[in-house]
Amino acid sequence: MKELKSTAIPPERAIAVAVSPKGGDRAMALDHLDELEFLAETCGAEVIAKIYQERDKPDGSTAVGKGKVQEIKEMVEEDNVTLIIFDDDLTPVQVRNLEKELEVKVIDRSGLILDIFASRAQTSEAKTQVELAQLQYMLPRLTRMWSHLSKQFGGIGTKGPGETQIETDRRMVRDRIDALKERLLHIDTQRQQQRKGRQGLIKFALVGYTNAGKSTLMNAMTDSGVYVKDQLFATLDTTVRSIELPNGKKGVISDTVGFIRKLPTHLIASFRSTLAEASDADVLMHVVDVSHKAFREQIAVVDETLAALNIEGKPTILVLNKTDAITEEERNQLEIEYPGSVLISAVHNINLDKLLIKMQQLSEKGVSLIHLELPYSQMQLLPKLYDLGEITSRLEHDNGLTVEITATDATKERILNLCKQYVVE
Repeated sequence: MKELKSTAIPPERAIAVAVSPKGGDRAMALDHLDELEFLAETCGAEVIAKIYQERDKPDGSTAVGKGKVQEIKEMVEEDNVTLIIFDDDLTPVQVRNLEKELEVKVIDRSGLILDIFASRAQTSEAKTQVELAQLQYMLPRLTRMWSHLSKQFGGIGTKGPGETQIETDRRMVRDRIDALKERLLHIDTQRQQQRKGRQGLIKFALVGYTNAGKSTLMNAMTDSGVYVKDQLFATLDTTVRSIELPNGKKGVISDTVGFIRKLPTHLIASFRSTLAEASDADVLMHVVDVSHKAFREQIAVVDETLAALNIEGKPTILVLNKTDAITEEERNQLEIEYPGSVLISAVHNINLDKLLIKMQQLSEKGVSLIHLELPYSQMQLLPKLYDLGEITSRLEHDNGLTVEITATDATKERILNLCKQYVVE
């Protein structure tokens, strides 16, 4: 019999490169390179070597020095390398010079992250957000000739808005960017309408570094069936589910896209409508993978990203996840270092009851009980009250209804404005 040949496309062989300032934190730079390798593997590449160079500043022509370029070129020829990935953003000139010298495709961390997002986008919203970010990333790089990028090389770093965009000029790209922004504004308006339907409910939002275990925690707490895999950016779309607290009160919890260090600013901007769930939340739940050696830096990255999105200052629960993967001594140290945090394992359902109690305690701080004497002539207000809060008591009498309603800080003022003459102090 004739032997069947595999049609599977072999993974691209890549070299990861980092340029760090002299005297900088070498251990941190190497950890960044490890993360870059994980990003490349998530994209389907095989990183065969990692190169690190310290310089006073990156070379304006090639980022690394001439000697390092020659070293990389020899590795490309000897090991059949097809892709070079830099950990920091490259200028169009640097990319052009490196590709000319090395004769292989060269991309940077931003391009790699965008490629992952392009392959993961499932919904119309996510695809729109990714395309917008890609076009904003590509616009200053049009001098590289898109046809050179997509036709000569293909593979990782070339998933783009489509073949029809390759011959377009800057004006057409800007027009497309404007159209995508308009579409996202429309999507954001729809999301705002959806959030209005959840007024009166305590809203929690899971935030955190990518692969910290947010989706696993979401599944454990709500049985929601969110896609989970040990890879970066496994989910891009926000999932919102109802949740019941220990006191029987209802709330909603949302799972948002994960953050990462050196996340492209245009990507953050594109995903503002998705991250609006975090902005609208009453309580943030910052999930941290404490088994990661650089989890403290990851905490700082998330805090900085939230600040950039103007989502800081909200009540926040620090959820230290994956504690089953560390020692008891390390867990004890974390309790001292991060007082008020909750140590859990989402995979093994460890301490999720404590987390729910903490969520309840924080939610009660932002909840008020309002007493109303509502005459029968104002019964048209009742449906609005149900939308704005949770009616915990409703008693009919001769003149109307005595109503007790719990409201969050976000809806209390609206209820008082709507029914101020019927409020009982």
